[in-house]
Amino acid sequence: MNINIDEQIVKTDFLIIGGGISGLQAGITAAELGLDTLILEKADTRRSGNGCGGNDHFLCYLPEYHGDNFEEIMAEVKETLVGGNQDNNLFRLMLERSADLIHKWESYGINMRPTGTWNFEGHAMPGRRRYHLKYDGSNQKACLTKAAQKAGAKIMNKIVVNEVLVNEAGHFAGAIGIDIREDEPRIIIFQAKTGLICVGEAMRMYPGNNPAYLFNTSHCPANAGSGAAMALRAGARLVNLDLPSRHAGPKYFTRSGKGTWIGALTDLNGKIVGPFVKDIHVSRELPDPTSDVWKDCFIKMMDSGKGPVFMNCTGISEDDLAHMRNALVSEGCTSINEYLDQYGIDLRKSMIEFGQYEHMFYMNGIDVDESSMTTIPGLYASGMSVGNVRGDITSAAVFGDYAAGAAAKHVKNVPEYDVLNLQSKIQEKVALYRQLMRNEAGAHWKEANSTLQKIMDEYVGTRIRSATLLTAGRKYINDLRGYAKKMLKAENSHELMRCLEVLDLLDLAEACAISALDRQESRGAYHKRSDFPFTNPLLNNKFQTVTLTPEGLQTKFRERIR
Repeated sequence: MNINIDEQIVKTDFLIIGGGISGLQAGITAAELGLDTLILEKADTRRSGNGCGGNDHFLCYLPEYHGDNFEEIMAEVKETLVGGNQDNNLFRLMLERSADLIHKWESYGINMRPTGTWNFEGHAMPGRRRYHLKYDGSNQKACLTKAAQKAGAKIMNKIVVNEVLVNEAGHFAGAIGIDIREDEPRIIIFQAKTGLICVGEAMRMYPGNNPAYLFNTSHCPANAGSGAAMALRAGARLVNLDLPSRHAGPKYFTRSGKGTWIGALTDLNGKIVGPFVKDIHVSRELPDPTSDVWKDCFIKMMDSGKGPVFMNCTGISEDDLAHMRNALVSEGCTSINEYLDQYGIDLRKSMIEFGQYEHMFYMNGIDVDESSMTTIPGLYASGMSVGNVRGDITSAAVFGDYAAGAAAKHVKNVPEYDVLNLQSKIQEKVALYRQLMRNEAGAHWKEANSTLQKIMDEYVGTRIRSATLLTAGRKYINDLRGYAKKMLKAENSHELMRCLEVLDLLDLAEACAISALDRQESRGAYHKRSDFPFTNPLLNNKFQTVTLTPEGLQTKFRERIR
């Protein structure tokens, strides 16, 4: 099958790559500020990305609820489960602007007060003030899409963006997109004065709980870290790729949202696993935070022979059970409710075994400054693509909004640039796409994806790492990438998208391997170096960055902004 390229260049002021929470919020704000704004989404903005089915926790500071002493609040939130390893100036900005976003979301029709009042619960230690607003995000993508269109932002769905274009001066100039609406793909070149990357984190890099099912993942399986990968190839700096993160939930039923569950973690005999609750009679006001604090408890208990670990809801009230079931809908975990109903499982009578899910790039990605700009002038990043600030749905909304405001100022000083000056780069990518489409015989993308997962699990894993393992792993990743570019075959536009996702994963995998190799210490639950078993205190407030240069991938430590 052939692949054609549009002769018409699509021009805009502000090009948003990714139509998730962050991209839609950026689109609303930018259009309201008068920018000619275009949102590109490879699925459909009404239901795509991590927020496709919903969310139910919004980290925030509401003065009318928390009080006026912001500095006290800031210090307290930094000590919570989400306040750790990030740049303090960005975290402060996110918290300061969170209330504005909540009120904006209410104006878009998202129900931020499903109980009729501000309700904070989950993700908190016993006796501490709570900062996660419980809301109903089941319709959030549809509401944000409608608001973006009302503001005047244009949306192009079914457009895969595979490459960011940077001009001779090193400034953002546009992007290469692929229209996948038909079986035969079509290449579209986009020219823009400024751009925003806000696609999802990298899933499918490590084996899931069911390796035969690549799409049984805790977060959106279509998220392949493509934003971070294309930023890396364009010369942007990435950060924290060496420090993995993992989620947890019902074992083998890989759905995130463990903070939505109301119950206590116990062993098979009902014995409490963690130190935070005394018995199984917990409530929505005082749930068991063990899985947030001791993230690898499920693996440790299994390895010690004391497992398995169960989410024990048998001691909660009927009212809390109903509240939890409704919250699972708000979170987008409707399949869990459907499964419980299908098999007649009563959570007040039966425990549910919990387990840990695959490693994902969560707070691992693009390094941005206080304006949310990457190290490439004119190119911004927000949401799960970013590696130096965390806040989940809040970060996505706040920095999408903030990046749009910064872009509106930046675009005033950007001269017109003809993206066709970058013809050699464009043709290089077009040649790759055409090769993937023209291979008469070749490998399916799943073969390359599953092979990468095995390499990452065994050589760049989350249980043990060493110089020999990481060096070998990097070599195998490079070998696999070479084979993939020569041998992968796509029979239609959908398969071309999947092939390109795997190539993005391979680029990030190598950056992860070299970052882990250069971090000569053990840190956290999942970066365990057998050859450097200690944690180096000199690195406590440092981030490791990685940049692609003409000499190859280069790593460097930088100070965390405190």
